[in-house]
Amino acid sequence: MRGLKKFVMGEKDWSYEFPTTRAILQQDEYADINQEDVEWLHTDNRHRTFACSEPESFGERPRKPYRFDPEEPKDLRLDKYLHGARETIQDELHIEVLPGTEIMTDVGKEHYVRAKESDQVLVPQPSQDLHDPLNWSPFWKFSAIFCVSTMTFTQGFAPLALAPMFPDLIRAYNSTLEDVIQFTGVTILILGFSNFFWAPISTSFGRRPVYLASQVICLACHIIRAKASTYGIFMGACVLNGIGAGPSEILQPAVIADIFFLHDRGTWNALYWVVYMGSLMIAPIIAGPMADRTGWQNFWWLNVAVTALSIVLGIFGFPETKWTRVDSIEAERGVNEIIDTTQDKPSHSHADAEKTVGTPQAQGEPSADAHLGKGTPSKLQWRLFQPNSAPLQNILLDIWTPWRLFVYPIVLFASFVVSWSCSNFLILNLTQSQVFAAPPYNMSSQSIGFLNFSILVGALIGLVTAGPFSDWVSAKATTRNGGIREPEMRLPAMIPYIVIMIFGNVITSIGYERHWPWPVIAVLGYSSAGIQVAALPSIASTYAVDCYKPVTGSLFVAITVNKSLWGYGMGKFVTPWTIKSGFIPVFMTNMGLTVLWCSLGAVFYFYGKTFRRWTKDSNVHGF
Repeated sequence: MRGLKKFVMGEKDWSYEFPTTRAILQQDEYADINQEDVEWLHTDNRHRTFACSEPESFGERPRKPYRFDPEEPKDLRLDKYLHGARETIQDELHIEVLPGTEIMTDVGKEHYVRAKESDQVLVPQPSQDLHDPLNWSPFWKFSAIFCVSTMTFTQGFAPLALAPMFPDLIRAYNSTLEDVIQFTGVTILILGFSNFFWAPISTSFGRRPVYLASQVICLACHIIRAKASTYGIFMGACVLNGIGAGPSEILQPAVIADIFFLHDRGTWNALYWVVYMGSLMIAPIIAGPMADRTGWQNFWWLNVAVTALSIVLGIFGFPETKWTRVDSIEAERGVNEIIDTTQDKPSHSHADAEKTVGTPQAQGEPSADAHLGKGTPSKLQWRLFQPNSAPLQNILLDIWTPWRLFVYPIVLFASFVVSWSCSNFLILNLTQSQVFAAPPYNMSSQSIGFLNFSILVGALIGLVTAGPFSDWVSAKATTRNGGIREPEMRLPAMIPYIVIMIFGNVITSIGYERHWPWPVIAVLGYSSAGIQVAALPSIASTYAVDCYKPVTGSLFVAITVNKSLWGYGMGKFVTPWTIKSGFIPVFMTNMGLTVLWCSLGAVFYFYGKTFRRWTKDSNVHGF
């Protein structure tokens, strides 16, 4: 339970009177606590350590007994406790603390655990458990992020690799361009909706089983594609690929939120988008030459090899990162306080450590987590899946939550920005063979594939600029705001990338229509698409995660469904539309919609806190 207060008592301090246990806190200060609310942490011959949701706010203790109403729901009692803590901070700083608002400075006499290298207040506050993923050593954090990046990369490698192979697939299956483009469209559509299965598994049983199970499915689909002899079999493999590749869009963001602190998330989320979009860009570069020189089937055998390697890495290098913690500043700051009414200091067992969270110290120097940067995964974190006492309830909740999030303005904003920014890359993938395989270019599959180098270079530029730039913009605004960070502070970082997106679409559409030299289209148009697709989705999605971190997985399901529906529609209609109307109307329509959604960032910059206020009492913040 979030917000538990922890007490250590000697045996003599207890009286057992049903239905309450009187816990003496300090001399004549005491509280009557309902026994049903007590969660025992440790018992030995001299002391009993327990935790309960005793609803006292920060500051002076109550000087009179407080008796819980037995008929009052536990969640309501906990809300009262958290409300008192929140109001104390608001009174101290004269601000309204909503979900997403982060205290990046010490408050009064309370001091928070800080990063050793930068003196940053850490959000969320790490626990005092050696096995907390936030406390893991750089080696284990790198291992986890590297392994999940290989999963993201290999699952994104196949869906859009078909573009330079379209001519080969047309010949192999005696089909039309519209027919083979459906391989891509169907995969994208199924991929988005498959996360209604994967996200609940991730939340209920952990990230590790999702990683391994999805990769096994992808491995099977690549084998089927390599051996497919008919259009129908190949299409069936595309459906299977869509099911297996769903976690590429939700798992890595969840892992990033599990193991990295708030001030680093912009950079790591930018890395995720570059890994994912980079896989979509590199795949055509490799697929084209392989189709020309060794046959298109061998590209799928390459996928079999890299997916198998990722599975091995996941087994030995990816421990479970999901961790149930009592949120600190990030979720209204439940407090954990130890009071010893005897002269002896009790020793804490391993069970204590697992349920104790790092919290602000009441006085003195800023607190320090002894395990920060030194932790390791436990044996339990190497299990195939994590036990869950109520899996069906959690799964049903996770299936419903993404649909529920669609009515939250911030989630809608992020999903539309991500969807249309990605569509600016997808439209290049779907049209490049149509343009460059025809006169006056007459390029081979290999040459068409190599054009994607420009998109990849642009994405790398986006990687090294977007994440650090958005974190820097947010940090500067936080400093000006007295150490209080609001999620909206990173939104101005979108502006330069919106300009780059517009420039790229104008160059590409006019270049296609008027048959400009291919270097102009590739170097200017394609690279601009790469820059914006690494930047805009990462900034918008990080903003949404900052506001609704407890439901990161469900949030990305909502984003992915939106993106997949638009991507499927584009795959279905872009070819006949360009044939009928030309490239300029198609590209300008897509660009105009992207500008529309991105320009709403100005509304959210000024009114985002109002939108967060509308949902501040939602139970999604307690998941």
